Amino acid sequence: MELSFLGGTGTVTGSRYLLSDDRNRLLVDCGMYQGVKNLRRRNWSPFPVDPATLDAVVLTHAHIDHSGYLPALVKHGFRGRIHCTRATHELCKVLLPDAGHLQEEDARFAARRGFSRHKEPHPLFTEKEALAALEHFESHPYHKAFEPVKGFEVNFSPAGHILGSACVHVRHAGHDRTIVFSGDVGRQDDMIMRPPEPLQRADVLVCESTYGDRLHPDDDPAQVVEEIIKRTAERGGVVLIPAFAVGRAQMLLYLVHSLMKAGRIPRLPVYLNSPMAIRATRIFMDHHREHRLDPEQCRMIDDGTHYVRTVEESIDLTGRKFPSVIISASGMASGGRVLHHLKTLLPDPRNTILFAGFQAPGTRGDALVHGAGRVKIHGEYWPVKADVQNLDALSAHADYRELLTWLEQGSLAPEAVYVTHGEPVASDQMRQHIEERFGWPTRVPELFEKVRI
Repeated sequence: MELSFLGGTGTVTGSRYLLSDDRNRLLVDCGMYQGVKNLRRRNWSPFPVDPATLDAVVLTHAHIDHSGYLPALVKHGFRGRIHCTRATHELCKVLLPDAGHLQEEDARFAARRGFSRHKEPHPLFTEKEALAALEHFESHPYHKAFEPVKGFEVNFSPAGHILGSACVHVRHAGHDRTIVFSGDVGRQDDMIMRPPEPLQRADVLVCESTYGDRLHPDDDPAQVVEEIIKRTAERGGVVLIPAFAVGRAQMLLYLVHSLMKAGRIPRLPVYLNSPMAIRATRIFMDHHREHRLDPEQCRMIDDGTHYVRTVEESIDLTGRKFPSVIISASGMASGGRVLHHLKTLLPDPRNTILFAGFQAPGTRGDALVHGAGRVKIHGEYWPVKADVQNLDALSAHADYRELLTWLEQGSLAPEAVYVTHGEPVASDQMRQHIEERFGWPTRVPELFEKVRI
């Protein structure tokens, strides 16, 4: 086999890995690039290999940086099947069409306001093209082997990160070699998700490193959120939480409602303003076995949340000024309805903008948590006077200590480890941690590098 790193190197986005032998090509993940402009431009470059030559795709999970380029892949000639877990399939039915819809909206908005450098801005793909890509999907249970292309046997094991997340185990029948792609690995003690399942075999391991250079704070997230909401409510402000529609939105809803039920914060209106997050929350409630919350806790979330579904309802909410908690996508403030809330709330010091996890360099979220005095939204600059906080303790990614614990729980002796899906410093630090702890040959690959397996 040959392994090619087509994305996810030197950055936390654009996850794409190609496994090939002399007959077949299997792509693991097909993510969009996010963050700084030079990364986002890669989405518009021709795919590194002709999509028509790919036989199949296997996904680790549904997040856009792992699945978001699939509609474009199909648009440009891919005709094979896309394999994933059942929950990932359900979530992609929500995320991919929504991504296409948002890109169409952004293109129309840019054309109307004239802030695009293109005379007629176009989306990378449309909602219709995303729906066409979903026709290629095929779902599988965990721990049941399947053969996406001849000679490549694949199975999934739970990775903990979000609903449907999986480590992808690929065994090449001709050589009895197994390569494991970690995908994004969840935490050992996540508030709502179960811990990642230990790995039992990997001749070659491709491991993420989002938090490869740092540890999550020991702060109790419930205590921090309690203090932020109480402080903001006392000064008559709104708490806006930009949250990833899948995983973090559901965890934050559970956390806020739990604090209210315990009497630790005042009973404020709680709004979920993201059609995508609303649908993802319903899927979350339908997959009880994959997370820690029981039906009663799910009902607490459902009964206490105001779901903002229509554009008219969203506009009305944006104009309101009374104390409340608003959760809205996206988690890095890169698009969606949260941008309209930011334009209203950022200039007012009574309000709080609470980020809940990793902010990729170059995103608005990254600029805000690093103290930007103003941010550009829809072609205009907006002053930042609101209180801006970031709570890394709410991250869905394992930090380097948790990654090492997870690797230690298994029965591994890989011949090679490739550290990916991290900023350069984080990936190199994770490489050092693995080498020092286990003595495994470990390196950080470069973009488009090819290695023999």
